[in-house]
This record gives sequence, structure tokens and C-alpha cells, in this order.
Amino acid sequence: MNPLLDISGLPRFAEIKPEHVTPAVDELLTRNRALTAKLLADGTQPTWENFIQPFEDANEHLSRAWGQVGHLNMVMNGPELREVYNANLPKVTQYYAELSQNLALYQKYKAIRNGDAYAALNAEQRKVIENELRDFRLGGAELPEEKKARFMAIQEELSELTSKFSDNLLDATNAYTCVIADEKEISGIPADECRVAAEAAQEAGKSGWLFTLKAPSYGPVMQYADNRSLRERLYRAYTTRASEQLSEGSNLGWDNTPLMSQILKLRAELAQMLGFDNYAEFSLASKMADTSAQVSEFLLELAQRAKPFAQNDLKELREFAAARLGLEELQAWDVGYASEKLRQLRYAFSEQEVKQYFPEDAVLTGLFGLVETLFGLDIKPSTAPTWHETVRFFDICDNQGKLVGQFYLDLYARASKRGGAWMDDAITRRRTARGIQTPVAYLNCNFASPLGGKPALFTHDEVITLFHEFGHGLHHLLTQVEELGVSGINGVEWDAVELPSQFMENFCWEWDVLQGMTRHGETKEKLPRDLFDKMIAAKNFQSGLQMLRQIEFSLFDLRMHSDYDANGKQTVQQLLDEIRKEVAVLIPPPFNRFQNSFAHIFSGGYAAGYYSYKWAEVLSADAYSLFEENGVLDAATGSHFREQILAVGGSRDAMDSFIAFRGREPRIDALLRHNGLASA
Repeated sequence: MNPLLDISGLPRFAEIKPEHVTPAVDELLTRNRALTAKLLADGTQPTWENFIQPFEDANEHLSRAWGQVGHLNMVMNGPELREVYNANLPKVTQYYAELSQNLALYQKYKAIRNGDAYAALNAEQRKVIENELRDFRLGGAELPEEKKARFMAIQEELSELTSKFSDNLLDATNAYTCVIADEKEISGIPADECRVAAEAAQEAGKSGWLFTLKAPSYGPVMQYADNRSLRERLYRAYTTRASEQLSEGSNLGWDNTPLMSQILKLRAELAQMLGFDNYAEFSLASKMADTSAQVSEFLLELAQRAKPFAQNDLKELREFAAARLGLEELQAWDVGYASEKLRQLRYAFSEQEVKQYFPEDAVLTGLFGLVETLFGLDIKPSTAPTWHETVRFFDICDNQGKLVGQFYLDLYARASKRGGAWMDDAITRRRTARGIQTPVAYLNCNFASPLGGKPALFTHDEVITLFHEFGHGLHHLLTQVEELGVSGINGVEWDAVELPSQFMENFCWEWDVLQGMTRHGETKEKLPRDLFDKMIAAKNFQSGLQMLRQIEFSLFDLRMHSDYDANGKQTVQQLLDEIRKEVAVLIPPPFNRFQNSFAHIFSGGYAAGYYSYKWAEVLSADAYSLFEENGVLDAATGSHFREQILAVGGSRDAMDSFIAFRGREPRIDALLRHNGLASA
């Protein structure tokens, strides 16, 4: 049997081959179209049981199968899989576009909404129906027939363009290598990072040290390399990926510039076809924020609060770089290096020193212990077929030993894996004819793998990233909702979906938590109190600059999808330059093509939604402040958070869930306090 057609249990990753994809997709699409036709032909009054339930069952089978293919394309990308993924993507996109435009289907949902049985449905089922009616409107169901073909063509082309954007970025990142033969040229780079680079060179059949543009290699060079020309070389390559600015090994066929322009034109056209002024208003129709003006006001208020701090951060850094490092003119490739030197001088520690206390096994033990304490859970290793030998699998049980969820953990960077860190759903909790379906998540990071038989060491930033993704995982896995459309993260407004992930980050700064998750690789000692105190003192180091950077990205995304004319004379680069003049204090060099690798908005679902990180950070900081009041390891507050935020998933509005937890609407104070920006 084709493993993609079997959804009786966990994905059969050990058996899935590229040749399985097309037959499985074709069979499921044929099956689903036949079922849809049959359901629409049924003249009886539609109900949840005779219409929505079978319709959801069929579509879940397709989304589970295609989800496995999409996941493999991100974590084990190769020529055959990429080709078959891209060949089937238009077919799957077309199918979902057909459904969202199907007026007869829309009428069936409306008939249920207006029928006598609607009142008898539970709150979860009613929310599913309300969301579906909204999504039909956003999907073009109300468009006149003559416009539907164009609307569908736009959706198909957008799915192809966004996939190509992602492929170009991966190829451009993978293509670049920098081999250094002279040991003097890698001065300053920590020994363990140099060992990784030496091993990479050996694997490539080269002598010396090999550096790449993947985060575990690129980051330490920018932060520690004394060799200024090496930093400049890598910075140029990294910030011009997938652009017309060719660097060593790159290819003009990977230039994302024309793709961005086409994506923006199509998004604007799609939104206008539905009666929206622009794509941002279309995007916000299913989010907490009401209008792009409201989001812009929110971001500009934050920028105003952060800018004096950012200006001070930059002034200090420039003065330090000139006086102590001989860098009369601070360049973009000097910022990370000079910042690390200033941090070490001011707080008398380096990130490299801290990293020695975060071996992978201790970090996972601490993370799991925290989650078990707060939410009354038990996390233990389990077994399942995986896509790579380094991937692990875990069970989450409640304190009665009952299985509540499972997750795959894929921590390390490799050439076949897209950059960044993310959580995705493999299986979603819902009630089926066989009972409650156990939710399963994928948790993916891009950390350096273990070396020389020792556990991998994580930077504190990487620990924060792991906690962040685990927060998303908990949102998916601890849901108590039984209807697919609003279970876990399904149906949660996009600008609230970061609440649990950003909430979890806060625990990485708590002494009581770090005591349970640190162990020095050599001495076996826990993180010393004096080093922790220095970390806390340095926590908001350059927080003004960091806040402004995120606001710059968010405003760029918002304006690109609201008042920017992709058919006009202004280029995307000129728009970005304009926004930087308005809010940034640190302006990158003219060759920088950040936008060409801004995958979050061009291929990752955050279009006109990048502001969500800051929006949800207000929610998460305010939610965490209740733990600060009651005790950060207080199980009662943890249980309250689990019940009112995690368990309800998308079954009610995010604002209602927040108020149920916090007892009031969110306030910005905790965010400013946590970032050291409470007063100028």
C-alpha cells in the first residue's frame, strides 16, 4: 500500500519515496472530488453529521498526506522530491481553491448556519461553521462565475512563486562555501566552532576550515572573527543571497527580485477582486487587529518608545569600536563583532562562555521538567519511523499516564533542510468514529550537531529558540478541542498564534529554571550565580536596536501589502530604504538585499502579518507577568494557562481567551519592562 494513503497511525517516513507522491495525490483528489459531488447532490437538509463530518474526514486525509510531503520537502530537500513536490503543488492548490470558490458548498454551510439544528451544535462546531463562512467569502465563493477562473489562477501562481522563492533561498545558501587555509585568518573564532569548520572542510575534501551561510557557521564568524575582511566577505554573501548581487558560487537563476514583484502584484489583485483596498486589509480580515492603520499606529508607538534607546545603543557601540577596536567607521559586518566585544567588556562574559553550560541533554531535561511542573505532564522518549537518523520522537502523558500528544524533534542543521526554526502539525486532535485522535507535532531547529562524541552545545539564544518552538508545540498538543477546524493552532488568529511560543521564552531568564537545565561540558557544574547575574544584566543589551529592527521589518511588510504599488515606479528596495529612514538608526550598506531572503512574508505565511511577533509579544509578556506575581513555577497558574489559553485552541476568539486567563485586556507595560524600555 502507498504509505501516503495510510493515515491509521503515525506517518510511515521510512517507506515514503518520491514516486509515492503523485499516485497518492491523484487518488486522494479524485476521491475527494467524487465525495464533494455526492454531498452536493444530496437534496436532504445538510447537518453536521451528514455533511460536515464526512467532508472534513476526506480533507483531513488529503492534508495529512500532503503535509508529510511538504514536511519532507523542507527537511530532506533533494532534486527528486523537489521536482515531484513542485509538480503536485499546483494540483493541491487548485483543489483547495475550487473548494473555497464553490458556491454550492458555501450554500450548504449557510443552510446549516440558518437551520433549526444549528442551536443544538456545541460552541466548537458553531465556531468552525462561522470560520468556514468567512473563509468562503475570502476564498472567492461570492465572486461572479466569470471572475472565478482568474482568482483560481492567481492562487495557483502564488503557490508556485512562493515555493520557488523558498527553493532559490535554500540553493543560494547551500551554494556558498568559504575555505580558509591559514589558521591566523580564523583568529577569535571559538575552538569548538573551528573544529566544526575543520570537519566540514575534511568532508568536502579540502584542507583548512570551511564556513557556510547556514546559521551555526555564519553566526560565530560574524560575532567572533578578528579578521575583518572575512567578516565582510561572509556578510556580503549572506545579505545578497537569492539576489541580482552575485557572490561566489551563486546563480542569477536564484534571484528572488522578479518573484517578489510578481507575488506582490498577484496578492494586490486577489485582494481587490474581493473588494478589499489592498492585501493587508484582506490579511487582517482573519486576525485580531482590525485595520492596517491600527497596526501601523501600534508599530509606530513602539518605535517611538524604542528609538531613544536604539540611538543610545548605537552611539555607545560606535564610540567603543573607535576607541577600543580601532574601527573608526563602524560597518555592517563590524556590528555583531563589536557588540560581542562591548558585551564582554561591560558584563565580563562571552556568549561562548555561557554556551559551555548548555549541553543538549541538560537543556532538554530542563525544558521537559519545566513543562511537566507547570502543566502536570510527563514527557518520555518513544519510537517512530523518522526521516533522518538524528530525529527523535517523544510521548507526552498527563499525570494519570494517559497519552495526550507526541512530537518529533529535529534539532540539527543540514544541507537538505531549510533554515530557521519552526513547528508544524503532523496530526491534529479531533474526535473521529474511532475515538479521540492523538495530536502529533514536528519541532524543527537548525543547531550545530554534536562533535567528537560529545553532546551538542547550545547558545543561550538557541535555548530561547527551542523554548519558543516548544511553546508552539504545546499549543498544538495540549488542546482539548475535538473539532478539527479549531483544534490546537487551527483557527487561532495569526497575530495571537505567537503568544504561547513567546511566553515560553521568558523562562529562559529564570534562575530556578536554569538551575535545572545547565551543566558545564567539562566541570559538570551548574551555571554559576555570578554568570547568571551578568546574563540578566546583559539581557536588554541593545534591546532598543533589536526592537527597532523588528519594527522595521514589520512596517516594511505592512506597507508593502497596503500602500505600495507593485505596478508603479517605486521598487521594493526604495520602499525599504524609505522605511529605514523613518524608523531605523542602523542603515545597512546599499548592496544589502535583506528582502530577497525575507522568507517569512514571501514564502512562510506571514504576509501582512509580520507585526504579529510584536503584537503577540504584548500578550505573552502580560500573560507571563501573572506568573511573576504568583511565582514563575506556580503549578496553579500553569494549570490556569493550560486551561484558558492552550486547551481552547481556536475554539474562541484569542482576546476572550486572554481575558479569561488574565482577567482583563492586555497592556503594553510588561513588554516595555521586559525589554528595559519602560522609561526613556
